[in-house]
Amino acid sequence: MNFRILAAASSVALALSACGAASEETTDTPAETATEADTSAAIAAAVAAPDRPADARELDENRKPAETLAFLGLEPGMDAADFFPGAGYWSEIMAHVVGAEGSVTALEAEEFLGGEKGEAHWADLSKRAPGVGIKLFPFANFTAEPGSYDFLLTNLNYHDLYWESEKYRMTRIDPADVVKQLYTAMRPGGIIGVIDHVGGEGDTREVVDATHRINPKVVIADFEKQGFELVGQSDILANPDDDHSMSVFDDAIRGKTDRFLLKFRKPAE
Repeated sequence: MNFRILAAASSVALALSACGAASEETTDTPAETATEADTSAAIAAAVAAPDRPADARELDENRKPAETLAFLGLEPGMDAADFFPGAGYWSEIMAHVVGAEGSVTALEAEEFLGGEKGEAHWADLSKRAPGVGIKLFPFANFTAEPGSYDFLLTNLNYHDLYWESEKYRMTRIDPADVVKQLYTAMRPGGIIGVIDHVGGEGDTREVVDATHRINPKVVIADFEKQGFELVGQSDILANPDDDHSMSVFDDAIRGKTDRFLLKFRKPAE
């Protein structure tokens, strides 16, 4: 690992280690403690990587990548996936964390790639983070190879499974079919992290259409119905001043919405 990057990231790593030590008592062996330290250092170094684009770095304060990945438990060597990756913000960071012994697959709907411009973007990203590959699928027909991933993250887009848009070629789908495929894709004990904008009560499709938010209770029910266990929730991305009836694209709140962070696990066999 690049020790220049580690030096720049050391304060983040120390903060993560201190946070973990304060939150729970442990009886770790020295080897286990070293592994946790290595993981904290890998996450901190990934966030501090000097070749990350400036526009991605600008999102760090709001997205809290180091704290988020530490909470979810991403580790070096894992095979991870970024579901609906957008510009690949999380894909790039995760690739640096999992390192050469792991991998990151960006699972993207082919309708959203963006043609030649999108292909060029992902080509550049894969040069900075060689462990990233992209796998395309039709939005209305996501399928997964069984037992592919140890870790998966979906950021600010689970609500889109309830959205319909002729303009963006998003046909009506059943979210249960997607979550069932995600269950298939995960290895026993695998972790899925879901981040999304907090939505209010009411018909889920109507809430999503009006605000691009979703009630976290809906997400929990969707995942538990397919066999996942909810093993953690965090308020590190919360904003109590957010109005949940407001569209996330409203200039008054865009980029500062109240977000939930859920951690699901596929039971170990």
